[in-house]
Amino acid sequence: MSDKRDTGFSLATLRDQLSARIASVDFAPDLGSEIGSRRWFRGLGTFVGLSAAALAFWPSFAPLEAAPPAHVDDAVRSEYRSQMILPLALGADSGRRMGATSLVEPLAQAPERPRIELVATLSRGDDFERMLRRAGLGREDTQLVTDMVGRAMPLGEIEPGTRIDIVLGRRNGTGEPRPLEELAFRARFDLELSVGRLDEGGPLTLVRKPIRVDDTPLRIRGVVGDSLYRSARAAGAPASAVQAYLKTLGQHVNLDREIRSTDTFDFIIAHRRAATGERQAGQLLYAGVERGDKPRVQLMRWGTDGEFYEASGVGEQRGGLMAPVPGRMSSRYGMRRHPILGYRRMHAGLDYKARHGTPIVAVTDGRVLSAGRAGGCGNAVKLRHDGGIDTRYCHMSRMAVDRGQRVRRGQVIGYVGSTGLSTGPHLHYEMYRGGRSIDPASVKYVTRAQLSGAELARFKGALEKLRQVEAGAALAELAPTASETAAETPQREIDKVERKETLR
Repeated sequence: MSDKRDTGFSLATLRDQLSARIASVDFAPDLGSEIGSRRWFRGLGTFVGLSAAALAFWPSFAPLEAAPPAHVDDAVRSEYRSQMILPLALGADSGRRMGATSLVEPLAQAPERPRIELVATLSRGDDFERMLRRAGLGREDTQLVTDMVGRAMPLGEIEPGTRIDIVLGRRNGTGEPRPLEELAFRARFDLELSVGRLDEGGPLTLVRKPIRVDDTPLRIRGVVGDSLYRSARAAGAPASAVQAYLKTLGQHVNLDREIRSTDTFDFIIAHRRAATGERQAGQLLYAGVERGDKPRVQLMRWGTDGEFYEASGVGEQRGGLMAPVPGRMSSRYGMRRHPILGYRRMHAGLDYKARHGTPIVAVTDGRVLSAGRAGGCGNAVKLRHDGGIDTRYCHMSRMAVDRGQRVRRGQVIGYVGSTGLSTGPHLHYEMYRGGRSIDPASVKYVTRAQLSGAELARFKGALEKLRQVEAGAALAELAPTASETAAETPQREIDKVERKETLR
């Protein structure tokens, strides 16, 4: 049996041999090991060679040339406009339009909406007639509506922010204003006015719709707790009413020292509720507080001046005088060296440090004796008070009262300045008794009023009636009368989704 050997060329054998040879070659030695050996230097050579090859094929650092700008002419701009969304802002759709064919007949006139419903708002400082013209009413309709509404109520009593519902009809001719079909608005809290036509094309007619209003005052009571303000707000009192209550009560008791957490606050405010559901809060009428074993505080607004009186008929008691300015006292009454004249002389008043333009107020009620230039005192105002007391306020930048004018406690009479002999903005405040200068800091008295006779009897009767108001009774909804129930018509669903255009 003979031995035959296959001497033919085999690709598989060659591939295996090359793979074994390549696998035995260490192309990328680890440069972190065997540093300084032949293997390490061979790896370093490989690294340098590869880096050189990479730098050789690195692109140029010269700037690349951009594509030349496209030529944009009118035709291209027109194409851009047809494809953008700008037409949406003009009330149209975006995109291209198909050209009109011979089947399209142009309209002689574009059709108009048969009716326009809109809401106009009377802005502050605006005029009722001007607002109607701006809404689109013609001159004749505007004059008729203004005259009719003016006969029903003074136009000046229409409060800013009032919204007027307006319906305009179809034009009678090209270029003519749309005729008014209907106009309605809430003229007052207790009155609604509407202007319309009973028949199509008929004359305008004004309709008054009185709104039933309940004037029961709103009484709010509760425990003081941790904070009188927060407790009163949590009880449902408006923020303005709580502030008025704290201000009034603070003139008779010390809110920080004399009010405890277990005390009960009690105040009543004017309140109106309409049959349509709207509510309107008014001014503070009664302010009281129950303090356990201490006397109860009861204050009620009375008289044309709106002052608060105690249950006994004694008016507002003011503990001492007010500070004429909120600044600190910089110089007291007595002998001192004058800062300008340089010698010692009597300083017949108090100096208050304050910024230029700070308001100066009257320390108590009085009458203006003089208001003008007063030598070294500069611009000065002098007041005459009860009990033979006069006060003078010097160095004003400007005065806010005139001679003979009556002023109230806390009323602004001028502003801080530096007129006359003065080194800077401040107030020099003087006081006189019987014409002789006295130390203003030594005088503390109270101003009060006292009711008597028939006036006192009417006051106590009104107070007793006010105290009978139940707490929270005014918050209940007004029950509709039989006529109001019969007049109500169910609202259709289609009416709920109708929207009106709003003009401001």
